[in-house]
Amino acid sequence: MPRRPALPTRTVRWRFTALYGALFLLSGAGLLAIVNLMALGVRVTAPAGDPDPPQPTLTAALEHIGLLQARLSETEATQSRQLLAGSAVAFAVMAVLSVVLGRVVAGRVLRPLRTITAATRRISADNLHERLAVPGPADEVKDLADTVDELLERLEGAFAAQRRFVADASHELRTPLATMRASLDVAVAKPEPVPRQTLALADRLRTELDQVDRLLEGLLALARAQHGVLPDRAAVSLGRTVSAALDARAADIAAKGLTLHDGGVRDGAWTLGSPTLLARMTGNLVDNAIVHNQDGGWIRVAATADDANALLVVETGGRVLDREEVARLARPFQRLGPDRTGSGDGSGLGLSIVDAVVSAHGGRLELYARPEGGLRAAVSLPRAAASEDVPA
Repeated sequence: MPRRPALPTRTVRWRFTALYGALFLLSGAGLLAIVNLMALGVRVTAPAGDPDPPQPTLTAALEHIGLLQARLSETEATQSRQLLAGSAVAFAVMAVLSVVLGRVVAGRVLRPLRTITAATRRISADNLHERLAVPGPADEVKDLADTVDELLERLEGAFAAQRRFVADASHELRTPLATMRASLDVAVAKPEPVPRQTLALADRLRTELDQVDRLLEGLLALARAQHGVLPDRAAVSLGRTVSAALDARAADIAAKGLTLHDGGVRDGAWTLGSPTLLARMTGNLVDNAIVHNQDGGWIRVAATADDANALLVVETGGRVLDREEVARLARPFQRLGPDRTGSGDGSGLGLSIVDAVVSAHGGRLELYARPEGGLRAAVSLPRAAASEDVPA
């Protein structure tokens, strides 16, 4: 049996064709209707008869015919002007109506694309598990939404694999590090005298092992923050967290001769999140201000709040920094300038961990190169009440 021709699927192209065809038909029908209505309003009046009976002479008949032709020409000219005016009015009306209808139809057709765009913008690295799940017929818009969902699924798998690798590698490397440290202690603790060179080498190895240990700890904290899992959520006071961080590092601040300025530490700067990660965030900001500061410099710390956000600002003095380089400091293992590259006190993950913790809490980290010199790190987190209940 002969095969039936396949019916066209309900695609966006066919919908555009049907909509635009219908609009053109409606516009043409409306234009014709208006012109015809204007034409009906034109009355062709017959010329009034001569009250005097026409004279049966040829000259009088010709004069009467000329008069009738003049009146007919004048009537046709009047009708043409009225028809032209009616057409212009009809054109103006249909132009306005077409613009309005075109805008409405375009908004209706593009509504699924706006929905896809808004949903895609809401999805970031912290909520890759969300999907567009656009309903509707199997057309181009549906195919686009499904393609974006498949892309998000692949990205989610790649991000999860990367975070698992970092966490697993950090855990696995802790065992050989502990073994190396124990072997080093056993070798140095022998009863016979240990050469001075061996002791110096052992101290150097301990220092390097401590640095690697700090690096692994930073990688673990970074992976935990990037994973976005906050099991111990509670209301946290940034003011108290800042005070605790400064008290724990008072000796380091004094050893470097730094002057600490109070920029306004308020107890009302509360946010909702993980106390452990937020304490690590605050400690990293303070450590960054101490380690990457000049001797005899200054630090200004402020923890305040407005109607919607809890704010934490840490500023330091120093040389004038390049703004483009400062913008890259939130990336892992990024340091600034020659004074930072040789620092043995940092792992290059401090501000990366801060940025990950802030993102996991729905906040924002902004780094500024102060025009007078130095760095300004500003953290903005959603504000919460001190007695706010933690959602389940």
